[in-house]
Amino acid sequence: MRRPSARRITALVAAGLLLPALAACGSDDGKDSSAEGGDSSLVIYSGRNEKLVKPVLDKLEKAVGSKVEVRYGDSAELAAQILEEGDRTKAGLFFSQDAGALGALSREGVLAKLPQSSLEEVDPAYRGGKGDWVGLSGRVRVIAYNPDKVAEDDVPDSVHDVVKPEWKGKVGFAPTNASFQAFVTGMRVLEGDDATREWLKGLKANGKTYANNLATLDAVESGEVSLGLVNHYYWYERVAEKGEDEVGAKLHFLPGKDPGALINVAGVGILKDSGQSKTAQKAVDYLLSEEAQIYFADKTKEYPLAAGVTSKVEGLPPFDSLESPDIDLGKLESLQETLAMLQDVGLV
Repeated sequence: MRRPSARRITALVAAGLLLPALAACGSDDGKDSSAEGGDSSLVIYSGRNEKLVKPVLDKLEKAVGSKVEVRYGDSAELAAQILEEGDRTKAGLFFSQDAGALGALSREGVLAKLPQSSLEEVDPAYRGGKGDWVGLSGRVRVIAYNPDKVAEDDVPDSVHDVVKPEWKGKVGFAPTNASFQAFVTGMRVLEGDDATREWLKGLKANGKTYANNLATLDAVESGEVSLGLVNHYYWYERVAEKGEDEVGAKLHFLPGKDPGALINVAGVGILKDSGQSKTAQKAVDYLLSEEAQIYFADKTKEYPLAAGVTSKVEGLPPFDSLESPDIDLGKLESLQETLAMLQDVGLV
């Protein structure tokens, strides 16, 4: 079955509606009966890719001592499903790929406040302002570049520079990718809609579009484009697989709190009145534990956000050295406006 577009999903959420295709992913008859009988199981709606997080969620089931059922999908679509299901949802825990979907649920008041002990595991910049969601791992936006096409010293230090005439036809990006859209949302929050729209027009004029971050990185490696706007961990995963000498791209981490250096997070929130709060809290505690944080650091090449774990990925800049913009990540929930802007500019 063809999945609805992110733009369509967001519009339906705003209208309080949802496509039957999404509703079919859930239950027609309300909460999980096992949860009603004493919080003995946990249903996780995961916006994170199954291949990426299944190993750590398998360990989570053992850690919480209860049966765990995971339903995978797109973060925005799952957030939409939770809002449509309301108090009928089977979800006890929402594991989101990005802060925006968590912010949307927080805005609607469907997430439970987390214990202070859980919140204090993570810097306030990477958790919800209402104390109802917490980040687990972080990823930073970077510029990938082909060293055969551009010298390291000539790589732009701002995403604003990539729309200059000298980069025409040399910039790759993935406008339908959720991470790119979150970054654009961040630019809107930081610099306003008018400035962001003009930047997008310049990017469209200068750039080449690709299906996703991996395709963008491929284009940089092949020399089809000189620069690519991606998340950092795609490059580190490729280096881990092939060896740095076999990867024909390098990364540039942007300085000066540039909007192109946005740090977004994957995180979790507990659904109110799900009948699964005790088990869900155990799951949150596990995902913030050293074991889980090491998994995110080593296996997904993301930055761990809790438990005092430091990434040991070779060549990865220390987290505290990143010069990301100051932004309330919860405000990344305004995806509908971003998608409308991307459509208006002709990028989606």
